[in-house]
Order: sequence, then C-alpha cells, then structure tokens
Amino acid sequence: MNNVIVVSTHPDDEMFGVGGTLLKHAENNDSITWLIITSMLESDGYSKDRVTSRNQEIDKIASEIGIKNVVKLDVPVMSLDSSTLQSLIPSIADVFQKYQPSIIYTLNRSDVHSDHRITFDAVYSCTKSFRFPFIKRVLMYECISETEFAPALAEKIFIPNYFVDISKYMDKKIELIGVYESEIGEHPFPRSNKNVEALATFRGATAGVEYAEAFHLLKFIDK
Repeated sequence: MNNVIVVSTHPDDEMFGVGGTLLKHAENNDSITWLIITSMLESDGYSKDRVTSRNQEIDKIASEIGIKNVVKLDVPVMSLDSSTLQSLIPSIADVFQKYQPSIIYTLNRSDVHSDHRITFDAVYSCTKSFRFPFIKRVLMYECISETEFAPALAEKIFIPNYFVDISKYMDKKIELIGVYESEIGEHPFPRSNKNVEALATFRGATAGVEYAEAFHLLKFIDK
C-alpha cells in the first residue's frame, strides 16, 4: 500500500489532471490524501450558498473516489503570490510530515494560472530527501485550460514522460468532473467533456492504451 497525496490549488484541478489515476490508486487500496490549497470564503465575497455547494462538491468527490483524508489550507482564492509562499511552505510541510506520502501529485510548474505556479513552488520545496525521506515519487500533472495556455516557450512546455492507463476509469472520471458543474462548458470551451476525452485519447495513443493521464516525473527514488 502506498500513501498518496494529490495537491490541488482549487477543487477540480485533481479531477481534470489525476482523476483516473486516483480511482486506480483507490482500487489498489492505496491511502489517498487530498490537499486543497485555496477555499471560497464568505469573507471574500462568496455567497453562503456557493460556499456550501463547493464544500458539497468536495465531499462528493472524496466519497466517490475513496479519498481517506481531505486537508484544506483555506487560503483565499486568487491570493497566492510570492509574499504568501513563505507561509505556505511550512503548512504543506506539516501535512507531508503527518501523512508521509511516498507519491505526490502536484500541479505543473508553468501553468498559466499564477496560483498553480505558486503552489508548485511551495510543494516542491517540501520534497527534499533529507527532510522528507518517505517521498519516493514526485509527479507534475496537466490541468486543462491552464497547462496548454502557458506561454509557448521551451522552458514552459509540459513534457510528459510518465503515463497511467485509465481506460477502466474514464467513464467514472467524466461523471465526477460533472460534479463541478460550473466548471464545464460546451466544446470548444477547454473544459468540456469532449476535450477531456480527447486529451485522454491522445495520451492513451502515446502510451498504447485507450485512455491515459500523462505526468512529468520529477523525482523517482528507488530504495
């Protein structure tokens, strides 16, 4: 059994990027912790109904996947910047020390959304082997509407080198993405069911399977 942590800046990141892989981990009886960095808060102008519905979405996803632990840092949405990075790092480090993941899934370092980039920097600061010796794998995942809209520069491109066959879980992934109803639109909107399936088909063709999720493996320690 592996201890797995998936980090999402916003609830929904995890389903677009890692949903099928998480379902596979759950079927393998791995212990999954979901670390959510930001939250919708009434103090930031969100209605009570919207805050409630977002929490219901989180509960639904966790229950349907079989996520063991949900940890919310409750950082206000769209508030991550270099000034909050230093306070974010110890909070993430505490979560890693508590749940001791061997596998970490984190957002792509060059996503167009600045919150994603700050999250990546904070997470990767908490992967030093001499402080977190239990970490064996660190992978970046792609997030539709954020990863592909990064600047078309060599140093910004998401380069997948690790693929997970999610053919068995594709229908369930699409179903659970639908939990985030406000995030889904009709093609050619990037976050459409058609585009989610198209990306999984393309990644699957690369890996020689029907559907796949793709990752960039940053660290793999075999010991």
